[in-house]
Amino acid sequence: MAGPLFGWPAARAVPLIKICGIRTPQMAVHAAEAGADMIGVVHFAPSPRHLDAAGAATVADAVRGSAMVVALVVDAEDAALDTLVETARPDAIQLHGKETPERATAIAARYRLPVSKAHGIGTAADLPAITTFNALPVLDAKPPKGADRPGGHGAAFDWSILTEIDRARQFMLSGGLTAENVATAVATVRPYAVDVSSGVEIDGEKDAGRIVAFIDAVRRGSASAG
Repeated sequence: MAGPLFGWPAARAVPLIKICGIRTPQMAVHAAEAGADMIGVVHFAPSPRHLDAAGAATVADAVRGSAMVVALVVDAEDAALDTLVETARPDAIQLHGKETPERATAIAARYRLPVSKAHGIGTAADLPAITTFNALPVLDAKPPKGADRPGGHGAAFDWSILTEIDRARQFMLSGGLTAENVATAVATVRPYAVDVSSGVEIDGEKDAGRIVAFIDAVRRGSASAG
């Protein structure tokens, strides 16, 4: 589905910025004040950034009304989602597992929330799958062989293959983004949004300075793209 998707903000000249894997209210507030549009909380026990429903609520409450809160889940069942949505009250849900198009649609309908869906991208052959979901595509690198959890694990993929995507299609770019490369990514790909987690960390913890540097770089990339 091309064009705007249910519940997501309108596209703008500067891509929307999502800082994912925030674990403390203080860092959430810092990211929002620095200019992040979305704060991501991870609700997936194997992840080092995992928060239970109560922890996710604490982070969400700190920025409610100042940034969009996106809850990341992996193949979550309805009971777990019910608890998460009721407790943390996220503004959107990001699916990062093996969810089908039908499951993504069912989740959006059950909670009446916008949904995004992560897709591992290695080659152009991986791109057609994004058209089967009525959800905002999050284009991430494929996990390394033998990985015990999904996601790009801080790796980037070849952005040049994204020239084959319909320019009317909104997507969020993820995977290996840092303050050092995101300006180039934005100028090259012109995504609807960018999503970063490990790229703004030091030793596995979010770093305030790296968050500011990343957001500034997104803005520079957008300006150079015209």
